[in-house]
Amino acid sequence: MLSALGSMLLIAAGAMVFPLCILPFHPDELVYILDFVLPGLLLAGSGLLLIHAGSRRKHKSGVDEQDGSIVVTLGWLIVTAVSVWPFMRISGLDFSQAFFETMSGWTTTGLSMLDVENSPRILLLFRSVMQLVGGAGLAIIMMAAFSMSVGAGLYRAEGRSYQLVPNVTRSAKVVVTLYLGYTVIGIVALNLAGMSLFDAVNHTFSAVSTGGFSTKQTSIGYWDSPPIEAIILILMILGNLNFLTAFVLFSGRLRSFLRNMEVKLLSILTLGGIVALHIFITRGNYGNLGKSLRVAVFETVTALTTTGYSTVSYSDWDARGIFVIVLFMIVGGGICSTAGGLKQYRVAVLAKAVFWELQRMMLPKRAVVTHRAMVGDEESIVSERQIMEIGVYVFLYLITLALGAGVLSVCGYSLSDSIFEFSSALGTVGLSLGLTSSSTPPLALWTMSTGMLLGRLEFFVIFISLARLFRRR
Repeated sequence: MLSALGSMLLIAAGAMVFPLCILPFHPDELVYILDFVLPGLLLAGSGLLLIHAGSRRKHKSGVDEQDGSIVVTLGWLIVTAVSVWPFMRISGLDFSQAFFETMSGWTTTGLSMLDVENSPRILLLFRSVMQLVGGAGLAIIMMAAFSMSVGAGLYRAEGRSYQLVPNVTRSAKVVVTLYLGYTVIGIVALNLAGMSLFDAVNHTFSAVSTGGFSTKQTSIGYWDSPPIEAIILILMILGNLNFLTAFVLFSGRLRSFLRNMEVKLLSILTLGGIVALHIFITRGNYGNLGKSLRVAVFETVTALTTTGYSTVSYSDWDARGIFVIVLFMIVGGGICSTAGGLKQYRVAVLAKAVFWELQRMMLPKRAVVTHRAMVGDEESIVSERQIMEIGVYVFLYLITLALGAGVLSVCGYSLSDSIFEFSSALGTVGLSLGLTSSSTPPLALWTMSTGMLLGRLEFFVIFISLARLFRRR
């Protein structure tokens, strides 16, 4: 357990110093080198000490799900806390603001109070690296990089319920390989489409991780380019896909891919969102048909995949458009993907459960019915216990959403704005109506930071780790 935590900190240390690669091209930013080297050394030194301590202790092979929850929770909190240093030193953010910014980065949320137009490139690259690493998961990258056989507990604690291949470590390597493949293709495509190499790298990192950090204040709308929007759309959808579903697609099993329940739900919701936004909002706000359809498509996909990029401001949207965006932010992306929200698999199962319950009520009492759902390339049985677990998760999610929005409204924001902003934080989306800024009160920042962590690690990981630590103490 200590070795796993230490290895995660080493991965984070590598992410901390990665932005230094930009210094040969921008030597004027050498003044910031210690702001990344010092926290990087702190993480690396702590990681090596933990690995050494773990190697000296007698421990069982593998990490179960409860211990995995502790490792992941502690790892994320430590890494987030250490990562505040560059933001406090370079941008002058206070601790609450810097913690919010780094939590938004590591959890791939994308809400930001940084003045990106006037921030050094090394800091902008660090934000994007946080999202790239956070999207894959610190524990997943650790298992792939060090070939650690830590068992399935750590793998599941990072939000990966399904293995791509029978071996957990190999599954982690396949996830990272797919992820890096998306990244390389995205950088090349965006650069060819007209982005500078720096912007292409940053936006690819944030798109495949469904993070949404941009180097421009107006996000993707800065370019107003159909080819760039099309490439970003593809990257967002790839990041949204369950890695198992993506593995099935790239393995050539197209029929199984199209039968997948998440793919079907994604298609239905995307088409419905495009039609709704076009009819109610974009047709009247953005003139010609081409522009209005582009906005409807992009804003639907960015909300549903929980990426958080945008091509327009929502300031002139009415309640109908805001409702569609909030609904999609709550639904979220594919399970076992980089996206957040309730996840499309859970929503699809609950929708089917309504039909199954009606079916059960019309059948004889002794009838035995088996419930099945398409996951990956095969049908799996959905048990009553799984439906109950999904129902409990949805209940916790909605209760947390209500409480978080309530706290934001206490801070002086309108209820509709509070629901939108906290839905964005809890779903790790990053879309904003303007509540997130340098003037946001600390209570609102800490509330949204908590929502980001709960949304990224999916509640039960946090609860299990706290219960386990309390019991041990």
